[in-house]
Amino acid sequence: MSPILPDITVRPGTEADLDAIIPLIFAAFHDPPDPVREASERSICEPERSVVAVDGDRLVGHLGSFGRDLTVPGGIVPAAHVTQVAVAPTHRRRGGLTGMMRRHLTTATEPIAVLWASEARIYPRYGYGHAAPRITLHASAREVRLPFGGAGRLRVGAPATLRAETTAIYEAARPRRPGWSSRTSPWWEHRMTDAAWSRGDGTALRTVVHEGEHGPDGYAVWRIRDEHNPDNPRISATVRVKELVAETPAARLDLWRFLFGIDLISKVTFDHAAIDEPLLLLADDPGWLGTRWEHGLWLRVRDVPAALTARRYATPVDVVLELTDALLPANAGRWHLRGDIDGASCERTTAPAALALDVRDLGAAYLGGTPLAALAGAGLVEERVPGALAPTNAAFGWHRAPSAVETF
Repeated sequence: MSPILPDITVRPGTEADLDAIIPLIFAAFHDPPDPVREASERSICEPERSVVAVDGDRLVGHLGSFGRDLTVPGGIVPAAHVTQVAVAPTHRRRGGLTGMMRRHLTTATEPIAVLWASEARIYPRYGYGHAAPRITLHASAREVRLPFGGAGRLRVGAPATLRAETTAIYEAARPRRPGWSSRTSPWWEHRMTDAAWSRGDGTALRTVVHEGEHGPDGYAVWRIRDEHNPDNPRISATVRVKELVAETPAARLDLWRFLFGIDLISKVTFDHAAIDEPLLLLADDPGWLGTRWEHGLWLRVRDVPAALTARRYATPVDVVLELTDALLPANAGRWHLRGDIDGASCERTTAPAALALDVRDLGAAYLGGTPLAALAGAGLVEERVPGALAPTNAAFGWHRAPSAVETF
């Protein structure tokens, strides 16, 4: 155990802590007690990966972590999926969160960690960089016009009845999309849970599967909520898209046409569109899509050489990076990175650095979604060798933007 202040101790979590962890999390995120939701949370919880803060025999803080794989440019990497971070309101600003974060980062085994930030200003100080921004859509179904679709077939049903198809489509797409996480069977159950607490005032979840020439190649999951429309009370429903995955342009177009074509709707909303979402180019007037840029997935590089050799690089790179890392000193110093589309190596060196940056900004650039050149423009990356930034920026980019397809 590691003391923070005399009355707070940080230690690993155990199965016996679950009865205290779940009420703490529900209270922190203002969720009412719900036995069905609690059962869903317990089904995916990994208490042995948790870190807790205790005051005597009272649990006052929690940092959870799921062991899942994450797609990165050109590869798949084990990643600690940090979640359910909370400190009791009676024990805030007393070092509990810093102690839990430090213990997690020093004891985790994965080369990277990722999280969603309820309060984005908190996590950069622990070395997390914003790696995968997202676009939210609040589109006018009456105004958006899309091209005619393809010749695919659509099947609609409950998520459970189409689970085999959606799982296969997701797994086929996942290795090519940075930012997407692996899903076990319990994760699929949790992701598609449709209990009363998840519905709000909406309908049950529905799934539509698209079948192309070679079989199922896309799906969407949605529900409908009736929302006030003063212009036309009879057409006031909103299609709330939970997930949309498509392996082909034809599948994506057909799925969006289906969702925008549901009867008696006024809006289509989606909270997890990638910044390169093709709908932004398909709509005849994208102004009616109601887009908004939002932060999404945050990434922390835990083990610099392991992380940088696990991904691939869009163009050849041969550069010395000088890193700072206040929490993990083993990451600090100079690293010689060589890589291309086929592989990479990263070794400690004493050679002069071409670029200097903090580990937070390396995390932001890691998935290819935040250009090093943009970070340099903000004064966060220093070019010490003239001309080194442009080729390194190109190498860290990727042909697909990272996307945060789910909140965990």
